[in-house]
Amino acid sequence: MNKSLEFIEIETGENVEFSIIWLHGLGASGHDFEPIVPELKLLARPGVRFLFPHAPIRPITINGGASMRGWYDIDSLDFELRNQDREGIAESVALVDELIAAEIARGVNENNIIIAGFSQGGAVALQAGLTLPRKIAGVIALSTYLPMSEQDLDLVSPDKMSTPIFMAHGSMDDVIHIRYAEQSRDKLQARNASLEWFAYDIPHSVSNEEVDDLSVWLKRLFGM
Repeated sequence: MNKSLEFIEIETGENVEFSIIWLHGLGASGHDFEPIVPELKLLARPGVRFLFPHAPIRPITINGGASMRGWYDIDSLDFELRNQDREGIAESVALVDELIAAEIARGVNENNIIIAGFSQGGAVALQAGLTLPRKIAGVIALSTYLPMSEQDLDLVSPDKMSTPIFMAHGSMDDVIHIRYAEQSRDKLQARNASLEWFAYDIPHSVSNEEVDDLSVWLKRLFGM
């Protein structure tokens, strides 16, 4: 596997102070969420740099072993039977950390960096935000779940739990049923996570209302 990620880069202003690293879902690419940048209606100041990385290409078990872009392998759509690809998730978290390090080297403060993701990308975003030894600005987790075990979650420090999290899900999601997202939400809230929860009457997708709510959350986080 490549040890660095190719990505699409979009900046909302000349003086970049914040960075958002946005991870796509299984089988998609960094192009998937490019259109969301203008929809968020962020101001030109402070400038925000969006990075939309392309996941590595890997065989995915549930798709007959066919190779596609994915942050980790999935062997079952049934969460009760699934064997979590801990190694694949850890590899992707490490790749995200490389992007964070590169943004810091470009002059963005560590605490001005957000990790975002949809579906499988959201699972990696949550794990990265809670486990990497960095104090980031926040995590955006859309139509996803927390892939960490109870035992691993118990090792997360209260300081990491203070990281702001925007978590949203569709009540009609037939890919990741909302109950799995709610279970993840409940586990985090039981540990006093700084989490804001949003639910919408949509399938496995992102709605205009969701984008509007996310825009408000981001502007508050950025002090806009």
